[in-house]
Amino acid sequence: MMTDLSLKVTQFVNAAPERVFDAWLNPDMIRKFMLTGPGTGVASASTDPRVGGRYDIVMTNEMGEIPHWGEYREISRPSKLVFTWNSPHAAPDSLVTLTFDAKDGGTQVTLVHETFPSEGSRDGHEKGWTGILATLADTL
Repeated sequence: MMTDLSLKVTQFVNAAPERVFDAWLNPDMIRKFMLTGPGTGVASASTDPRVGGRYDIVMTNEMGEIPHWGEYREISRPSKLVFTWNSPHAAPDSLVTLTFDAKDGGTQVTLVHETFPSEGSRDGHEKGWTGILATLADTL
């Protein structure tokens, strides 16, 4: 059953908005920062960075490989990126919106993820996105 549950995570990154935005579309960078915490990794990442293009990311953890995929809905460099998010733990075509705002010589990243099948799914994704954004800040 789908719900109207959503989450919002913010992170300051000490890099220009263009650089932070571009990291989300670059498979080499995705492999470096799309880590939800210790013991996690990215086995593969591919992107077709155009509206209607698809991305595929295979994340890994102690339980094995977890496929993630979706479609880019909006690409407005360097301020906004919108894509669908699919995985075994997400609602079909849940929506992720990233905004990148110049602030204090860096970038304030805001991630909003909409639609989850349960509170547990939302809470797990909130923990995961928090880890990913922290790793992004450390990587850039």
